[in-house]
Amino acid sequence: MNKEFIDALDELEKDKGIPKEQLLEALQRALVSAYKGRNKSAEENVTVEIDPKTGEIEILHYKTVVEEVEDPINEVSLAEMLEFDSDYEVGDIAEFPVEVEGLGRIAAQTAKQVVFQTVRDIERGMIYDEYIGKLNEIISGNVQRVSNETVFVNVGRTEGLMSPSEQVRNERYSVGSRMKFFIIDVRKSQKGPQLFLSRTHPEMVKRLFELEVPEIQDGIVLIESIAREAGSRTKIAVSSSDENVDPVGACVGNRGARVQAVVDELIGEKIDIIPWTDNQEENIMNSLSPSKVEKILIDEEESSAVAIVPDYQLSLAIGKEGQNVRLAAKLCGVKIDIKSHTQYYSAISDSASFTGALDEDGYIVPEEFIEQIEAGNEADADDGKDDTKEDDALPVENEDDTNEDDAIQAGNEDDTVEADTSETDDESEEPVEEDEK
Repeated sequence: MNKEFIDALDELEKDKGIPKEQLLEALQRALVSAYKGRNKSAEENVTVEIDPKTGEIEILHYKTVVEEVEDPINEVSLAEMLEFDSDYEVGDIAEFPVEVEGLGRIAAQTAKQVVFQTVRDIERGMIYDEYIGKLNEIISGNVQRVSNETVFVNVGRTEGLMSPSEQVRNERYSVGSRMKFFIIDVRKSQKGPQLFLSRTHPEMVKRLFELEVPEIQDGIVLIESIAREAGSRTKIAVSSSDENVDPVGACVGNRGARVQAVVDELIGEKIDIIPWTDNQEENIMNSLSPSKVEKILIDEEESSAVAIVPDYQLSLAIGKEGQNVRLAAKLCGVKIDIKSHTQYYSAISDSASFTGALDEDGYIVPEEFIEQIEAGNEADADDGKDDTKEDDALPVENEDDTNEDDAIQAGNEDDTVEADTSETDDESEEPVEEDEK
């Protein structure tokens, strides 16, 4: 080995990022293995030193000093060692340098294979460490081929695959097309690290918004929950840690530019952005948008809720094939039952075992929800005290108007009397004129 070999290791380190020290250690292990295979000696009896600057190799074979030699490969006689140095004793370890050229062609080939295999292992390990750090992140890649409905993607230093279950049903993956993917797993294989990708994972929508919305990256706007049916619709609930920042507006962007960028990447998937609060009732109402909700009754023990909507809003609240209420339930983490005004009233009133009360809007409310309604009515009653006082004062303010109306009516009656009198006088004058004639 010479300086040219060291230069080659430096170039390999520069191109592939493999540290030269690791390559030298691999070469040392390869030479030890080659020498052991040739001489059948134990590895601990052989050491290899390589000068990282000059490339000079020194191989030392250690033998034990004994009275009578039984293993000539790993033992040496005391008499022989005393010829070199009179200080040797039985049990001492003697060093014997080995010529590298003496290893032979097979040993050199073995060392070469070990070095190449080590380089591959180190490179694969570096690639694995790189992508394992990107787990649950977005990565861009080109569709390389499609085989047995599995999409293979070139992501740079390795290959990713997307199984049919992780593909969006209405998307087409053409060879050469560039797309974004979500990394759901990274595994080691004989061919190197392998990435498992997805286009249907709900977290993909979250990562896309993080790329488009700086407020999310800064931690001002928080994504509280996501419910997705890939390729069709996604509901995303957001909140803000800064009262001066509107979370929905930040995600929508100027003229909808931010949310539109996400929609374009998801090939037209609809996205509903919903404000998230500490009030679960408000969250359920908002999650059922675009439908209007009249009232929400929550059963915390059963983790369920009943949403009462106007009759004409029932189909809108449920959504196509139940999609709207299904996504709302996933978003809020509760079971949601949609009832129209008529359905809710009829179902409760027809129940023979019903015990309940009427709320202020005329709804029959189950007994377990009466406390919620009464609490709301008490609050409304307090707010309405001032209104009652104002209503009592209204008749007093209208007394003058009543008197004026009476006066006008009296005046009209006088006009009527005068009119009747004038007609009577005209009739009485006519006979007088006839007599004169």
